[in-house]
Amino acid sequence: MNEIKTKQQYDRKEEVPSLDFRIINWVGIIDQLTSTKMRQLLDGSDVPPPQFVLLNHFSHRPEEGKTVSGVADAMQQPQPGITKTIAKMLAKGFLRAEENPEDGRSKTLYLTKAGKTAHAAAKARLEEGMQHTFDGWREWEKKDFFAFLDRLKIYLDDHREDRLS
Repeated sequence: MNEIKTKQQYDRKEEVPSLDFRIINWVGIIDQLTSTKMRQLLDGSDVPPPQFVLLNHFSHRPEEGKTVSGVADAMQQPQPGITKTIAKMLAKGFLRAEENPEDGRSKTLYLTKAGKTAHAAAKARLEEGMQHTFDGWREWEKKDFFAFLDRLKIYLDDHREDRLS
């Protein structure tokens, strides 16, 4: 009887997905959990999650102008959705639009002082709300974990266009 139980347990282990799949699946679950938490924490603020994501994108290089199509490409989102979010951000004064010198039909978008302030306030709200996430972690564990995440992010970013054949 014991032999049968051992065999059944072994057989189930063979059904466990690959470690590669499990890692990507875990990243997806973490994304879902953190996105939900972000929505909760930003609820009632002047910066809903879609605008925070774009403010975060603009804040990496605040002096660099971006076009709507460039933002949509970078975010891997359909242009109409990005256009709608950017229109709301322009109305709030988080971004400013200037004529695109290379293409008279499009605008170049820039992060404004109000946008920087809104981003900082939303970021502070998120940091405060998530401050206990890494309680019990040593500093070196967080640094090592971040290095692995950064390696994965860089790979995925560099291979956006890869398709399965």
